Amino acid sequence: MPGGETIALFMAAALALNLTPGPDMMYVAARGVADGRRAGIVAALGIGAGTLVHIAALALGLAALLAAVPLAYESLRIAGALYLVVIGLQLLLRRPRADKLQTLAPSPLATVFAQAVLTNVFNPKVALFFLAFLPQFVDPAAGPALAQIVLLGLLFDVQDVAVALLASGSTARLRANARAVSLLQRLTGAVFVALGARLAVAK
Repeated sequence: MPGGETIALFMAAALALNLTPGPDMMYVAARGVADGRRAGIVAALGIGAGTLVHIAALALGLAALLAAVPLAYESLRIAGALYLVVIGLQLLLRRPRADKLQTLAPSPLATVFAQAVLTNVFNPKVALFFLAFLPQFVDPAAGPALAQIVLLGLLFDVQDVAVALLASGSTARLRANARAVSLLQRLTGAVFVALGARLAVAK
């Protein structure tokens, strides 16, 4: 299993990501506006359920890759680290802005949940990010890769749902506080650049 330092670093990087308003969080917030806090909570749970699909696909695929071609796994690790640096720089250089909440028609809770799951599962950027992010914290010497990826993925998912639940009740702040959004954007960018650079040169 990953050590305490690795898990702490992972959770810090994941928190920086989850606090930055993206499509998932904005959908949760928009549902909170359209249908109330209960719908926002259901949307947050739907996002979490969608994330489980990415975790399962990643865990099974990477575990097989590590067992079959260790060199390919190392290449993926380096590519993922560089990807983190690139998206970090994009966040640092992007013109600060506060994303506007989309206007959604009220829907039954079952529809809200299903839409949230699909929003997450069919977002290629989520799959790509998971592919770049999670492997950086897997140590082949610390135990089975499958178990490590599942553990880290579940920790990410729990934190993701917690932040999404917070977003479901913070719609006004998400819309109005452009300075906070800008600060979170730059903080996340700096964290990703530092994390990617550190992991790219790690042995």
